[in-house]
Amino acid sequence: MDFHPRPSGGEPTPWAFPAPERGTLPNGLTVLRCHRPGQQVIAVDVNLVAPLDAEPEGLDGVATIMARALSEGTDKHDAEEFAAELERCGATLDTHADHPGVRVSLEVPASRLPRALGLLADALRAPAFPEGEVERLVQNRLDEIPHELANPARRAAKELSRELFPADSRISRPRLGTAETVERIDAAAVRAFYAAHVRPATATAVVVGDLTGVELDQALADTLGAWTGSAAEPRQAPPITADDRGRVVIVDRPGSVQTQLLIGRIGADRHDSVWPAQVVGTYCLGGTLTSRLDRVLREEKGYTYGVRAFAQVLRSAPDGSGAAMLAISGSVATDVTGPALGDLWQVLRTLAADGLTDEERDAAVQNLVGVAPLKYETAAAVADTLADQVEQHLPDDFQAQTYLRLAQTGTVEATAAAVSAFPEDRLVTILVGDAEQIAGPVRELGIGEVTVVTG
Repeated sequence: MDFHPRPSGGEPTPWAFPAPERGTLPNGLTVLRCHRPGQQVIAVDVNLVAPLDAEPEGLDGVATIMARALSEGTDKHDAEEFAAELERCGATLDTHADHPGVRVSLEVPASRLPRALGLLADALRAPAFPEGEVERLVQNRLDEIPHELANPARRAAKELSRELFPADSRISRPRLGTAETVERIDAAAVRAFYAAHVRPATATAVVVGDLTGVELDQALADTLGAWTGSAAEPRQAPPITADDRGRVVIVDRPGSVQTQLLIGRIGADRHDSVWPAQVVGTYCLGGTLTSRLDRVLREEKGYTYGVRAFAQVLRSAPDGSGAAMLAISGSVATDVTGPALGDLWQVLRTLAADGLTDEERDAAVQNLVGVAPLKYETAAAVADTLADQVEQHLPDDFQAQTYLRLAQTGTVEATAAAVSAFPEDRLVTILVGDAEQIAGPVRELGIGEVTVVTG
């Protein structure tokens, strides 16, 4: 029997994060386009400068309701018709409101891009915001809140924000609003927020995919180019400040068999030169199954299924007013909460005393840099990262330069960044669990004053 010869691997080809072409439409809309041969599903991300700190007092969550309502009818289609038109295009339209602004994301086959861009433009240009649909979205959001509070990880995140940031800062409160603020939102409030903050002159559209045969200039001119609006003065975001005095807050959940832990503070964002070293050091500490935290807490002690350390940008700005959340997250059995936290703190002390090893640094860099070609295999992944760069006021080649800097980061740099990111005496620890069982052992650790709040 003759078999087809086994294929052999070819020579590896150099890879770099794709560079976009930048332009501006006559209405002021900034456009980044990136041709990706073979990616027949086009991704379009639109950044709207409608940050959460611009929400009117007492209406936390109005940005989220506005974002969700963009696809609930326009001046051409009601909500059902709009959804049907998206389906005919084979397209999906998603929205998301976060501290820097609102993101609208479209994915569509390349052959139907012009038609889908028309729907996207209608949603941005002339959303109807019908009272009935806004009321439904408000009720849906109110229904979500109890489920979020019942989720230990979400509850821990809410408590950490409340503890870290000043009470008068929007970032201290739930991103999607509370029950008290959301129930005040109506169609008039949504329309007012839209009118105040959504306009092409301050928006950016990112288009990524195989643009072969696509008359993109004409399609943009006929759709997003027809969106009009006034100019606006640049908005000055308030600086992010935090109180990271070492302390422990236990959110009491009587009878809980596990304790959810979230340990955090704020640190450098992507504009800081320490960012690449911070990424490598944090990855060595808790970025994967072979990280230090997992080796001790999971493999050696069996306390947990996994503990992760990460840096999540809250808001990034070249003037130094931005910050990233530096955090360690995981869950452990209730009866080993004290020992698990003690061992976690010992990992941090050992890191400060002995540093990382060259082997840890090499493995981290290999994983972070080596996975990039797979991570950005889809147009949506590339578009999302380019949109992040726009949102965080970063240059278009930032991601490409970051991979080069990651590869150049040494063990000493990574160690210093990790120790600076997670100093053992400057961490706010949130525990969601049974206070009666865990408060005593946690107090004995001496890692900070322990306070118990109701769940």
